[in-house]
Amino acid sequence: MTDVEGRTPRADAARNREQLLAVATRVFVAADGEPSMRAIAREAGVGIATLYRHFPTREALVDAVYRDQVGRLTTGARELLDRLPPAAAMRHWTDLFGDWIATKNGMLDTLLAMIESGEIAHAETRTELLAAITAILDAGAAAGDLRSDVTAEDIAASLIGIFTVAPPPEQAAKAGRLLNLLMDGLRPT
Repeated sequence: MTDVEGRTPRADAARNREQLLAVATRVFVAADGEPSMRAIAREAGVGIATLYRHFPTREALVDAVYRDQVGRLTTGARELLDRLPPAAAMRHWTDLFGDWIATKNGMLDTLLAMIESGEIAHAETRTELLAAITAILDAGAAAGDLRSDVTAEDIAASLIGIFTVAPPPEQAAKAGRLLNLLMDGLRPT
């Protein structure tokens, strides 16, 4: 990781940035609308100048949170497959996807504007997420753990449907039941 001038940041600056990302993610999940940058800094226990030093604009913060969450989803698929059977990895990954959806609560307007302007490449994100799903599905088909006739697009559409009718975090229990039903449908007959 390098800063805006291309230097490697000090350890405390890197910790501040990671803390700000984690807090911003939590604040975005809990927000009904878009929270102020000042509220995020206050929640992180840093001054507004520290927040702006790491993220000079709201768009820079939203971009960093969005990319961090996509990264967690893509690396999460590999990490889950390394330690769990494919069906269990898929179920845990669907929870990560729900977390990603929930994060958008407090940044939706900014995120949509960034996607529309081309600042965030929606197609690239879709490709990365479909690749993560495909990796789990392929491992599951090879292990006989998941049906082989299901595509990543099928899973993505199902997840979008589930989280549309049971948005996280308010309806986590309902989403969990629906995700378990999806998993039942993914088991080989």
